[in-house]
Amino acid sequence: MANSKVSELLGDKAEYLLDYSSPAIDKSTLHLPGPDHLDRVWKESNRSNRVLGSMQQLLGHGRLANTGYCNIFPVDQGIEHSAGASFAINPIYFDPENIIKLAIEAGCNAVASTYGVLGIMSRKYAHKIPFIVKINHNEFLSLPNTYDQTLFGSVKDAWNMGAVGIGATIYWGSAESRKQLKEISEAFEYAHELGMLTILWCYTRNNGFKVDGVDYHTSADLTGQANHLGVTIQADIIKQKLPTNNGGYLATKHGKTSPLVYSKLTTDHPIDLCRYQVLNCYAGRVGLINSGGESKGASDMADAVATAVINKRAGGMGLILGRKAFQRPMNEGVEMLGKIMDVYTDEGITIA
Repeated sequence: MANSKVSELLGDKAEYLLDYSSPAIDKSTLHLPGPDHLDRVWKESNRSNRVLGSMQQLLGHGRLANTGYCNIFPVDQGIEHSAGASFAINPIYFDPENIIKLAIEAGCNAVASTYGVLGIMSRKYAHKIPFIVKINHNEFLSLPNTYDQTLFGSVKDAWNMGAVGIGATIYWGSAESRKQLKEISEAFEYAHELGMLTILWCYTRNNGFKVDGVDYHTSADLTGQANHLGVTIQADIIKQKLPTNNGGYLATKHGKTSPLVYSKLTTDHPIDLCRYQVLNCYAGRVGLINSGGESKGASDMADAVATAVINKRAGGMGLILGRKAFQRPMNEGVEMLGKIMDVYTDEGITIA
């Protein structure tokens, strides 16, 4: 039985999400998160002792320490979304120190942000909370806007500031995706050489993924394949948006898939759609963390908790939520992150 506060926040979705018990993919086929995650999953891999040490720093820090789950606080906004669009609602976060303070006060496993944010505070905080440096970004100051990711610094600089890992985005499906693939696969290789872990923001981006007024950028089948490409370049954790529909391949009529994806491996239940994402992360060997999405105001707390429940019950590793937390007073942001972690520490919320 889930915590009553979680059920209350879920409202009329509580039974639908908490009692679901007939997933299309059985949990026995997955490598699920747990306290022994590193020993059970990574001991046979090519990851070095240094990389495993960085993973342990991440998974051994904060309120979720040594559970196998993680809650990362990401603030890479200010670049693509612009600083004004991101922080005008709460100007204290123009100051990088407040970003890190929020992550520490909430008990997050790590803080993920830009070279500038983490670099300017690294001597004060790199030993107090694991740093994840986001190494590439899109930017919308160029006119006309483009949809590309550009390296903003070097992997060595992230290592020098004491980061335990790097994060990067690839826009799978975009015209520039193969350039990004080459850049980021090389960056991940070097990060592993230096002993850092790697997290891939594994997003789809192509106007052709919108068909007849339906947006398939977050379809389970397309995001699942994006995940599979991400683990192929040896991302240690995949960050992905929660799936909102399915049938992207069927709508776009490009690429290849199997009808079994839709008849045997998925249903329309959100836990099944997310589990297909987990399946594509080498059956859960590589952890899936779902993003919290944009802030919508009053519904943010309930939306965040629902996302955490779906991710956990699907077999995911955790959440990476930023805007919903920092676009409100700090005490409310801390409370929201705490509610998310309540889901992962709640033994009554089990894997479906």
